[in-house]
Amino acid sequence: MLAAATAAMVAMPFAAQAEYPEKPVEFVVPWPPGDLEDVLTRMIADDFQAEYGVPAAVVNKPGGGGGPFPGAISVATAPADGYTIGSFIIAIPVVGPNIGIPELNPDPFEPLGNFLTYPFVIAAGENAPYDDVDGLAAHAKENDVVLGHFGAPLVPTKVTMALAKEKGFAFASDAAFDALDCNTLASGDVDVINTTLQLILPCLDKVKVLASIGSERIALTPDTPTVAELAPSLNVALWNGLFVHKDTPQDVREKIIAVAAKTVMSDAAKKLAAETGALVYWQSADEVKAQIASDIETLGHIGQMLEQ
Repeated sequence: MLAAATAAMVAMPFAAQAEYPEKPVEFVVPWPPGDLEDVLTRMIADDFQAEYGVPAAVVNKPGGGGGPFPGAISVATAPADGYTIGSFIIAIPVVGPNIGIPELNPDPFEPLGNFLTYPFVIAAGENAPYDDVDGLAAHAKENDVVLGHFGAPLVPTKVTMALAKEKGFAFASDAAFDALDCNTLASGDVDVINTTLQLILPCLDKVKVLASIGSERIALTPDTPTVAELAPSLNVALWNGLFVHKDTPQDVREKIIAVAAKTVMSDAAKKLAAETGALVYWQSADEVKAQIASDIETLGHIGQMLEQ
């Protein structure tokens, strides 16, 4: 009997070490539902559930004028066990540690991999008295122009502000929105928005796309120049990837990566890319770290421009 009890005690620590995953997993998207990062993350969550037999779901945690940072904080403060995974834009690791949020400084995250480059655009309503960025600049020098964006600290906003400075004008005012879509322009609340092409696809024939943010033109708007073409020093891509707390075990990371990398290379993901103009791929963790370092350097230059 004593031997049996001893054997049971020895076995207990091993029984307690359940193999990941054994309970529901959350993928946190710090934006409202519907945009590309949300759609692709839901595809990953569905495949994760099918692969490992545990519930996996996307949890949307938009932050209003706070951008994606409240959602990022929820991932940073969750246990580092792989059950809370962040689906984050470039701003989380590049901007987040520098804007006075204790939970994000120092950067608590490490990438699993990037999977999306947004077809991000600067757009105006169909009745705008300008058709391109130079026309916008000429108009804004004589008239008030209001910019709608996803948050003042975010990369697209900074790039748009820096482009305005490069072209010799400034927006009269600006405002942050959780969603920037056809209704935002139709309402007349703002004159120009920077948003993902996905959100204005339903009314693409009724808006003017003035520029796209990134180094490559978008397939669905091939005649629209990129910001990098208009101002080469502002060349930055707007990507999204999966992140976990840096204390998350490596074997757990590998299980998440195995599913995500397969999902984004699927026929369904390629179809979504073709329909939206997005770039969908898998970029390894080491490549993402190098990308982040490069982006921090570019954003430093943009910050210096805006301070002058």
